[in-house]
Order: sequence, then C-alpha cells, then structure tokens
Amino acid sequence: MKRLPGMHLVLLALLFALSSIHYAASDAIYDKFVECLLCHSNTSDQISSIVFSPENPSYKSVLLNYIRNLRFTTAKTPKPAIIVTPTSEAHVQAAVICAKSNNLLMKVRSGGHDYEGISYISNGTFIILDMFNLRAIDINIADESAIVQAGATLGELYYSIWEKSKVHGFPAGVCPTVGVGGHISGGGYGNMLRKYGLTIDHVYDAKIVDVNGRILDRYAMGDLFWAIRGGGGASFGVILSYSLKLVQVPEIVTYFRVMKTLAQNATDVVYQWQYAMQKIDNDLFIRLLLQPVNSDTKGQKTLRVSFIGNFLGDADRLINVMSEGLPELGLKKEDCMEMSWIESMLVWANFDQGTPPSAFLNRTYDSNFLKRKSDYVNKPISKAGLDSIWKKMIALGKTGLVFNSYGGRMSEIPEDETPFPHRAGNLYKIQYSVNWEDGGIDAESKYLDQIRQLYSFMTPFVSNNPRESYLNYRDLDIGVTDNGRNGYNEALVYGRKYFKGNFDRLVAVKSAVDPDNFFRNEQSIPLQPSKGNNRK
Repeated sequence: MKRLPGMHLVLLALLFALSSIHYAASDAIYDKFVECLLCHSNTSDQISSIVFSPENPSYKSVLLNYIRNLRFTTAKTPKPAIIVTPTSEAHVQAAVICAKSNNLLMKVRSGGHDYEGISYISNGTFIILDMFNLRAIDINIADESAIVQAGATLGELYYSIWEKSKVHGFPAGVCPTVGVGGHISGGGYGNMLRKYGLTIDHVYDAKIVDVNGRILDRYAMGDLFWAIRGGGGASFGVILSYSLKLVQVPEIVTYFRVMKTLAQNATDVVYQWQYAMQKIDNDLFIRLLLQPVNSDTKGQKTLRVSFIGNFLGDADRLINVMSEGLPELGLKKEDCMEMSWIESMLVWANFDQGTPPSAFLNRTYDSNFLKRKSDYVNKPISKAGLDSIWKKMIALGKTGLVFNSYGGRMSEIPEDETPFPHRAGNLYKIQYSVNWEDGGIDAESKYLDQIRQLYSFMTPFVSNNPRESYLNYRDLDIGVTDNGRNGYNEALVYGRKYFKGNFDRLVAVKSAVDPDNFFRNEQSIPLQPSKGNNRK
C-alpha cells in the first residue's frame, strides 16, 4: 500500500493525542481520588508521601519494592492507576470509601509474596493499597500475646518476640519477608504445626475495615472473624491487625539437615517417612526437599532428598525419638545442631548459623521468576510410585517438590473450625517449585510447562474429589473468575479445592458483608447466586 504524503505526521499526531487522553484520564482518576481522600481523612500534608500516581518519581520503586515474583515486573504487566501507602487506620478507611465511590478496583498488598501477584496486578483500572507502613508490633509476655499490624513481616514479629522473651515463639512460616496480613488470612503454617497447629489456630482477635469504611473487631465481625482465619482477607475487607497468642518454646531446640540420593537409599526413607510422621513425637517436624541434581556419573542426573528437621528439645532426646520413629534415616548426634528458637528460625530462613536476629528486620528479598503449585497426599505412595515420580522429575530437569509433614495438633482440630479444611486425613502437603533466571517468554513457557507436567503426572498419587490445594500457595491454573454473572460457578471450581465443604459458608459470609462484591480478585470468594455477581 502506498503511504500518502504526511501520513506519518498524522499517525504521530494521533498517537500523541491518544497518549494525552491516557494521561488526562489518569490525572482525572488521581485528582478525584485525592479530592475524596482529603474529604474523608486528615491527609492534606501527607498526600505526596502516601498517594502515588504513575507520574510520581517514587511510583516505580514503591510498586517494585514488594513484588517477589519477577514474572510480574515486565513492561506488559498491568500497572495500578494509583498506589496508596497508608500510615494510619484512618487512611485505610478513607481509601476504601474513596475507591468504592470512584468505582476503582482495590488490590491490597501486605508482603507481596502471593505467587500469582493478585495483590498488585489486574486487568482494567485498579489501585493498590500497600500496607507496608502499618507494621507496629506490640508484645505482651505477661499474657503471652501479640498485636501485629498487617504490614509487618514474619521476621519482624519473630525479632520482636525474641527481644522480650527467649522462651516464647509463634507458629508461622519460615520465610521472614512474608507479610503477616496475607500469611495469616490464608491459613499460615510453620515448623511447629505438629506441636501447636496452624497460625490461624492462635488468632484470638482482629481488626478489619469493611466495605463501608468501618473498623470492626472480633465481636463486631460475627461470622466474618471465622472467614478471615484461613478464607483469605482480600475477599472481605482490609485487615488492619491480628491479635495472637504466643506459644512457649524450650531454651534449646535442635535442627538437622540430612541429604540422601537415590543411591543412598532415599526412596526407602521417604516411603517410611510417610508412615512415621503420623505417630512420631509432636515436638518433631520434618520437611523433605526433593530436587533433581547431577549424579556422580558424568552426564547423568539423580534425585536428592534433603530431610530438614525441627525438634523442640535437645539432641539426645531427638536421637531417641528418631531411633524409635524413623530409624531408616540413620540420624546421628553429629547431624544435630542445638540452638535457641530464634537461631533455628534464622537457619530455616537460610541465614548462616551465627547470624544475629536483627537480620529479621531486613525487608529486602532476592526475587526470582517462579511458579508454585500444591497438592495433598492422604494415603502413602508406594515405592514403585515414588520411583516413577523420581524418574519424571529427573526427565523434566528442574521442578522440585517439598513435602511438609502433617499430623499432631494441626490434625486434631475439626476442619470446619476455620475455613482451612486440610487437616485430619492428610499425611502431608506437597509444594511444587520451579525458579528460573531468564526473563524471556521462551524460558517462562518452558518452566511453566514443566511444573504443569509434573502436577498432571501426580494425579494418581494425591487427593481427589476435590483435588485439594492450599490458598497461600496461590495457583491460577486451578480456576479463576471474572466476577461476572457466572461468578459463583466459576469460583466453585477453585473454591472446593481450597476450602472443601467450607466454601459455601464463606460465600454466605461474603454475601452478607460485601453484597456489591467490591472486594474481589481473580480467585476471590463470590456472592451467592441469588445475590448476583455481575460487576460488568
């Protein structure tokens, strides 16, 4: 086609006009939101430091500081129209009111570790409410409690406990930069789950901003308090803080890490581990890290299993427990490292032994390109089955598995006491894990295909009807909703996997507290069908 004289000038003019319209629209959204914010909170002298538009020089750093999955840092990743970083509860209330009145989708971010990025990305116009400034922690050793704001990290919580007591801890995750808000609202677990249960089993109160901008506590929430302890907070409101009961820990705990390859009888030990962990001492938790690695034979691969243990007691007692409960591992005294609880949490977080607890105050994190998935195993996998899994992993090349032992106190609590249903009946939870460094689309396609192949291969060995998944290992592969007219049926697909029989109770709570479905995302709790779900 022959280009007409001056057409390129016309095209440039058109592009400029469209760009101007885009920025004008962005400015209009920002101006209306700020005007509303000023009307509903005392923020006139803080606007420039807590509300960021894309034109603000700090916008990019504020956005990227809490993105932990590099897959969502590309130029094509949808960006928020506004980022709000509240420094007071009143700011949160005003932000909710103003987002709703301006028909803006709000994403709430505490630590940014959600694997699919749904706390900070979305199609269409949206804003981020980033809670990182709200991270106060109040420890009361006299009544063994803590009040923790949603923007605090687990590392900051552990450090604050350690400052006040050397014989108290809290049963939560081992990654210190995970935000408290998301971790607890999705269930939360750590290496004391067999002794003390899940993180949510130690929440006795909370504060949340509801869709009308009101601050509610446990007694004002009613059934909503049940929902936000394992059902996810982002479907119901903005969690401000949790009130937690601390747990007692011994002065000495013991950590071990024993690695075995297939040539070192790893399959037999894994097979016995499946049976042993259901009846072994509740003071013991053993995680299995399974990875394809190079073998001693050049050019060949094998599978390595790391048995990582946390024992609430000294090494001598641990050796006795292991000799009776899992002798196949052959744990020796020299494999064991005795230390304080805070030191053990540092080691679990991959810090070198001897690192001071102040390292937990560092909120930076080495991000990766990554994908995670999850499964639950409710009957032991045979040795033949394990062998087939190892062969598949070696053939695929990079995707690893993490087996987390269940049983103990966590399994004694009824599955409807909280929305988290994966308790009695499950032997262990599986996390699928793959990281890569190349940001190209070919690498992403390769590794996403790899982890999905392994997930498909595992179908005969894991739970079914439903195939269970863990909410905090967010996985959009298992279903999404566009929050339209068919929202309930779409959500039912992933909702049963995350919540089993608790799903419909969560739907009832959602319909009561947020009848217009303001708080929504790609895997949120939907409204009841009779309420309608159409946001379009």
